[in-house]
Amino acid sequence: MLQDKIHILCTRSIDQKLLNHAALMGVDIDTLSYIETMPIVSEELKQKIQSLAIENNTVVFTSMNAVTAVIGHLRSIPQWNVFSMGGVTKELVLQYFGEKALSGSAKNATALCERIIETGKVNKVIFFCGDQRLDELPETLEANGIEVEEYAVYTTEQTPHETQKNYDGILFFSPSAVHSFFSVNTVATDVVFFAIGKTTAATIKTYVNNTVVTSEWPGKEQMVELAINYFTSIKQS
Repeated sequence: MLQDKIHILCTRSIDQKLLNHAALMGVDIDTLSYIETMPIVSEELKQKIQSLAIENNTVVFTSMNAVTAVIGHLRSIPQWNVFSMGGVTKELVLQYFGEKALSGSAKNATALCERIIETGKVNKVIFFCGDQRLDELPETLEANGIEVEEYAVYTTEQTPHETQKNYDGILFFSPSAVHSFFSVNTVATDVVFFAIGKTTAATIKTYVNNTVVTSEWPGKEQMVELAINYFTSIKQS
């Protein structure tokens, strides 16, 4: 166990069991969401998704929010071939669409594109995403001759909060949350940042020169463990 309490801010809600696990390791985690996602509700989008549901489409999800938004528009579960990001996104795909529907998953967008391309059988994908989706996946697929038909099914809004507490580390899960945080906060130079993916890490570096530790795995559990292991190793060195 760590000798001194480590204080971490997680910019997304996490399960109580993760908070308890961290506490046992001497890590105190505060959670405060810096973005809010909302499903897009429109009759036009609903009808389009329902029409896609009766076709044998290859579908891509890179966000848990996209999965839940699409499910909210469906009358029944379609026979889609699904490629998905890992972590909670994959878990929701398995929960709603079933194991047979999952054609492949990966830890990040680059690896997911590789999985899709290497099948050699995909000519077109339906990409359900947010209104602030990143360019990497559609650009990579289209550069490899795969048509991408995309639908924004949820929106992301910044919800900035000022914090006066001094944290040892801060966890970010998206570039949007980074922008939201730094719109109202500054940090000391010794604060360590933890980021999911290279894009989120790169966004942090546009604001500060602090240490940034990057996780290529999309799960919250992996991020919390990464932070715990980082500070544990410092205490033990």
